[in-house]
Amino acid sequence: MSEHNLEDFIRQHRAGFEEQGPGAHVWKSLERQLKAQHSPSPKVVQMFKRHWIKAAVVLVLVVNSVMIYQFLQFKKQQQDLGAISPELQEAKQYYTTQIEQKLEDIHRYSAAELGLDSAARKELELRNDTYRMLEKELQANPGNERIRSAMIRYYQMKLDLLDKILEELREKQPATKTFKQHEREI
Repeated sequence: MSEHNLEDFIRQHRAGFEEQGPGAHVWKSLERQLKAQHSPSPKVVQMFKRHWIKAAVVLVLVVNSVMIYQFLQFKKQQQDLGAISPELQEAKQYYTTQIEQKLEDIHRYSAAELGLDSAARKELELRNDTYRMLEKELQANPGNERIRSAMIRYYQMKLDLLDKILEELREKQPATKTFKQHEREI
């Protein structure tokens, strides 16, 4: 077929090529179906909004919880005696070991030999009400030198008191018993 024949064929059958397609109502129906498939329904959009709000609330709560926890940990570290005053921490360690050693020696004696009631024994312990009060004051006022010196004086006085009690107890004991006790310690 030549070009000329093709043109003649197209001219003769032009009416067949220009047939009417589907009507306008068919195209509109197809467009509605396509829009319905691609656009989410209002219910789905509302569900997404509700879930996003819940997720945001949970996220805010988690972040706030972490921040509060970190703040409390930081505050606790600040209030630690070692963080407030390293020198006082060293003094505390020294006096605490000395006092605990003296208390151990005192507890080796029977209650009858000590002659102390339960309230007096409780007062001999290292961490009594006075000690707790001084610690609270030091935490509230970490830079106060008077409180620091009061803590050290407390340790010294407690140590002196325990030394005097032990000295009196040893004087009451016969020399042989004291000698045997020293042998056990060695």
